[in-house]
Amino acid sequence: MSATSTSNLPTNVQSLISQAKDLFEESFGKDDRTNLPIYCASAPGRVNLIGEHTDYTGGYVLPLAIGYNTVCYGRGSIVKSDPTPKKSRIVSTNKSLVEFNVSPSLSPSSTNKWANYVQGVILQYLPDLQTDETFVLDMAIAGDVPLGSGLSSSASLEVATAVFLESIMEPHGVAYSSYKQSHDDASMSLKEVKMERAVRCQRAENVFCNVPCGIMDQFVSSAGCQGKLLLIDCQSLDFQEVSVGGSSESTEELETPVLVVANSNVTHDLGAGEYPIRVRQCKEATEILSKVNPRIQSLRDALMDDISAAESSAGLEGVLLQRARHVVSENKRTVETADALEKGDWKVVGQLMNDSHSSMKNDYEVSCDEIDVLVDLAQNFDGVYGSRLTGGGFGGCTVTLVKKESSQGLIDHLIEDYKKKTGKICFCFETSPGDGAQAISV
Repeated sequence: MSATSTSNLPTNVQSLISQAKDLFEESFGKDDRTNLPIYCASAPGRVNLIGEHTDYTGGYVLPLAIGYNTVCYGRGSIVKSDPTPKKSRIVSTNKSLVEFNVSPSLSPSSTNKWANYVQGVILQYLPDLQTDETFVLDMAIAGDVPLGSGLSSSASLEVATAVFLESIMEPHGVAYSSYKQSHDDASMSLKEVKMERAVRCQRAENVFCNVPCGIMDQFVSSAGCQGKLLLIDCQSLDFQEVSVGGSSESTEELETPVLVVANSNVTHDLGAGEYPIRVRQCKEATEILSKVNPRIQSLRDALMDDISAAESSAGLEGVLLQRARHVVSENKRTVETADALEKGDWKVVGQLMNDSHSSMKNDYEVSCDEIDVLVDLAQNFDGVYGSRLTGGGFGGCTVTLVKKESSQGLIDHLIEDYKKKTGKICFCFETSPGDGAQAISV
């Protein structure tokens, strides 16, 4: 794994490294572990342009990595297991210090839930070690991905932790050894590493953090590419990089628009409430659809004709009909959006985004009043092609495709009118696709 020099990083990531380093030295600077090597890793948050609540049913998503990141800085080693092992220690700029022993018997914390996202990932890498080996580490964490905003701060933390662990393992040549053994392959391509890293981080969140999320967030945080969106097939885990094109013959559409993200400042907790209910409803809808068409193993396999058939002959109705209709139509919209992006058909992209929001609001019911205000303000602003809720919903952010010359005007409009209508402060920023996770040379 090649490490990136700090001088080649954006200024906000350099600042996060400084914050994490200061916190590390303050928390762990002078003790008997100072002889261990120092490692550093970063991973970005993400914005999903379209393809919402499709990943956990094996569908398509179209996210991009953004410039907000989580940085892990510290030291660590692979050591022999001991009856009285040294504790690993993690600390965050936002949270208190947590100590724990790394072992297969490690269980989630009910008081320091943030630490579960780190510990869960560590357990995913433990099978790569010998049975009499474990990790010991001291790690400080700093991040600027807004918490609870739908921009995947949790996945950013998980993936940064994963790269940090891979850096510790690299000198020993054991990273992903369990994967290589199970696949009877002595080597892995970089693409395979990015995919397997995402799988492990998703599994950590599903199993250790009890959040039934799909793989999109971890995938794009691991595999993001500068200037490209990722069209991810969440069933096969294959992906393709999607360029933002400009082949439209319409003169007014030649200039590439930009993306504006607006944070409603309504936070959510995907581990509680409505999100797990949506996962269950999708499974129930799939069971009904499979009676009409046995090839349907997940909603990814269904077409709108299948939904019509199940509605008329198998009792697919009510909320289950709504959930299935959203997922199936959203998969179609996502693939069409990727094609329109590469062609530079901004009006088509915008309409698909608007249709996606309507589906999320009415069929999937994951929007809220504040998000709907932001979307309505954007969709009716001159120069905007389309706007929608992005992320899991129940608050969080919107993403808007807008002409570049109209971007700042839109941001000013959203901030001013959102406060008038809701009394809340709206934080907005312009973004473009960035790189995924990376080890950093310090």
